[in-house]
Amino acid sequence: MTVSDNVTAFAGDALLASGAIFDVALAVKAALAADSSRSILAFDDRTGRQVDFDLRGTDAEIAARLQPPVEPAEAAKRGAGRPKLGVVAREVTLLPRHWEWLSGQPGGASVALRKLVDAARNDGTAGAPGARDAQQAADRFMLAMLGNQPGYEEATRALYARDGEGFERLSEVWPQDLRNHARRLAAPAFARS
Repeated sequence: MTVSDNVTAFAGDALLASGAIFDVALAVKAALAADSSRSILAFDDRTGRQVDFDLRGTDAEIAARLQPPVEPAEAAKRGAGRPKLGVVAREVTLLPRHWEWLSGQPGGASVALRKLVDAARNDGTAGAPGARDAQQAADRFMLAMLGNQPGYEEATRALYARDGEGFERLSEVWPQDLRNHARRLAAPAFARS
């Protein structure tokens, strides 16, 4: 699993650091060096998933571990698709009527599928772009950090119902830093096109 470039770390209910993954990792390392008994959790700002840092060694060694893995050049040459362009071949299963329609599109099936995916990602008519991703990210974070807080279950229902006012009202009693982060993660779910 890859981690986005931005993460947020909390020491208990208090915000410790938020920003670039390397900067947050160093802040976590410094906080643990000052008090190794502190409970610190970090979260990916895009997915809401918990992030674990390997904080052994020097800052340069930590930075090297945080870099995304680079695939060897030989593997890229052998793979299907056009690896130099970032194209990866994968299997798609469609009904015959879908293949028939795709084959009649300008540029063929691959071009048509890429255009359909891009249009769906950018389409504001079916809801705010990224609304489902925002709901899931906020839900993951809330489950980990706010699951025992008053109004948690009702706020989760409001999140998935896209009830921004209800979510704001129900989350008002939560610890400030946790509440603000949950609201920031959830905001795209409440955006109207």
